Amino acid sequence: PLSPQELRSGHFWRGVLTELVATLIFVGVVLGASASPGPLAPALAGGLAAGGLVCSLGGPQANPALTLALLCTRKLSALRGAGGVLAQCAGAALASAAARAALPEDTGLVTRVSAVGTAGTALAWESFATFQLALAAFAVAEHAAPQAGLALGSAVAAGALAAGPFSGGSMNPARSLGPAIVTGVWDDHWVS
Repeated sequence: PLSPQELRSGHFWRGVLTELVATLIFVGVVLGASASPGPLAPALAGGLAAGGLVCSLGGPQANPALTLALLCTRKLSALRGAGGVLAQCAGAALASAAARAALPEDTGLVTRVSAVGTAGTALAWESFATFQLALAAFAVAEHAAPQAGLALGSAVAAGALAAGPFSGGSMNPARSLGPAIVTGVWDDHWVS
């Protein structure tokens, strides 16, 4: 049940702010690294950023797909989930606007389905990569492992490297939504 008390809670608003800042940092780092040629730099940058954010901020999702998974498994309240997703999308849009201002010709901003396969192939790889990331997120949440940052960062990097040649390897709807909003490029957006 939705609780008006939850809206007045400082804990709720700190969580929402943490999601906004974490997503802004994560998406900003990945977009900056995407300016370099090849898939290695954004995959490593995303993995390192995710690991660092988990270690320093205590495990923000910074990813609507993970927030939705936590919501569906009742590990997160509906209000906290909705606030988190809105904050994540806002953080991604802010990072994308800053990256667009800094990068020449929108270099690397928008994740795209590549010529390696079809949109269906890209969706399969993107789903697989997101699944393995969610599995890692649930595993560290259940066991409160001190190596949570390493586990999640590795899952982000591995997923980006595996799915990158097909779908861009976003695994994060906010990471794909922010650049689409800023650039107006929505080609095969439903994949990522």
